[in-house]
Amino acid sequence: MDAFRHRFLQLALDAEALRFGDFTLKSGRQSPYFFNAGRFDSGARLAALASCYADALEAAAVAGSIKDFDLLFGPAYKGIPLATALACEFARRGRDLPLAFDRKEAKDHGEGGRLIGAPLGGKRVLIVDDVITAGTAVREALALIHAGGGLPAGIVIALDREERASDVDPRSAAHAVAEEQGIPVIAVARLGDLLAFAGENATLAAERGRLQAYRARYGSVD
Repeated sequence: MDAFRHRFLQLALDAEALRFGDFTLKSGRQSPYFFNAGRFDSGARLAALASCYADALEAAAVAGSIKDFDLLFGPAYKGIPLATALACEFARRGRDLPLAFDRKEAKDHGEGGRLIGAPLGGKRVLIVDDVITAGTAVREALALIHAGGGLPAGIVIALDREERASDVDPRSAAHAVAEEQGIPVIAVARLGDLLAFAGENATLAAERGRLQAYRARYGSVD
């Protein structure tokens, strides 16, 4: 496993962003684990998380999995702090990228509109978010980017659960979005990485069987 993936999973475990037990997902599935990026709730945790995102993107660029981008976009709400932290991390590494995000509802006073931050026109836009579940939020963000004159260049997320989007679609939600939109989706870590991580961590050894059973039942065919 790449070092940044291992670092991310350990960070998520320490922050209790990654938890094990019995959880009911929005889909109604009973999952043995849950990921909540909202638990990266301090400056140090966000900075460490942003470093993992940046490493994943740099590795993807070297592998040719993603082309260049020149603006970061954070969909409301969780994408906003994630994109902001990533912009700060890239600046620390010597690359100053513009940043934009959206409101859930359009503002009818002041500057108005739904978009805040740098203008999107003519920019190659990277969407920064935590996960892709049904893909609805990402599709809304893509529509806003197109409307603002931007060109979507890719999506980066923290964790790809690698499970079927639905009973009739065997692809993962991330893969479905990538195919439909013709853009890459880069994940800092995937369920396969989590399985490997659990196998290396003595305290998580008991969880590995449940994770494998969940993947056998709901895993995507990507």
